[in-house]
Amino acid sequence: MHFISNILFALILVAQSCNTSNKSLATIDDKPATQTNKETYPLADYIQSNSLENASVAIFAGGCFWCTEAVYERIEGVTDVISGYAGGDQDYPSYYEVGAGKTGHAEAIAIFYDTTVVDYKTLLEVFFVAHDPTTLNRQGPDVGSEYRSAIYYNSDKEREIINNLISETDNKKLYDDPIVTEVEPYQEFWVAEGYHQNYYELNPNHGYVVRVSRPKVEKVKKVFPSLIKKKYRS
Repeated sequence: MHFISNILFALILVAQSCNTSNKSLATIDDKPATQTNKETYPLADYIQSNSLENASVAIFAGGCFWCTEAVYERIEGVTDVISGYAGGDQDYPSYYEVGAGKTGHAEAIAIFYDTTVVDYKTLLEVFFVAHDPTTLNRQGPDVGSEYRSAIYYNSDKEREIINNLISETDNKKLYDDPIVTEVEPYQEFWVAEGYHQNYYELNPNHGYVVRVSRPKVEKVKKVFPSLIKKKYRS
């Protein structure tokens, strides 16, 4: 009976692990969900602590934030990129909760940029190359609403630029399928747990980084060679 109980327990663990997240090649934060996650905090706190009150910031969600963060860190004029969660309805969401579909958030990035070097439309053009905006709630091996394509605008001007570019892209039929990117007003952005920040650079040999993130980075470098910072051009 003890042997049978062990088998049943193992089967339960396997079933639970299959339901945690579809980022099959990534490391999953399996800490239990809590009502308040002290490891995440509002973007406003990050802005204040780093004296970025006058900085321009764009909020994009295009699948795994390890990938999109790495892409924009290489764009000339981008001064900082932070991984986090946007578009949900729960305060202080954790990676576990977001991955389990409990909060409605998408994995997103906050891009701080110098408008004298790169403009918002250019950042958007990179966005539509860095991921597939035609797949609903999926990017490659990552499946779930947390991997949806979304843009969170800060002004009517940004919304107009977004909608015009989407219409232009669809009209030119640059993709086989129509763009399904959500376009929503910015509400809140939660800075993700520390180990997600700068993940690509700190974990270059991670299986997910090698197989999924790196091809996206290389694609953007190939399509936009003039936008890449000198130190990343080789």
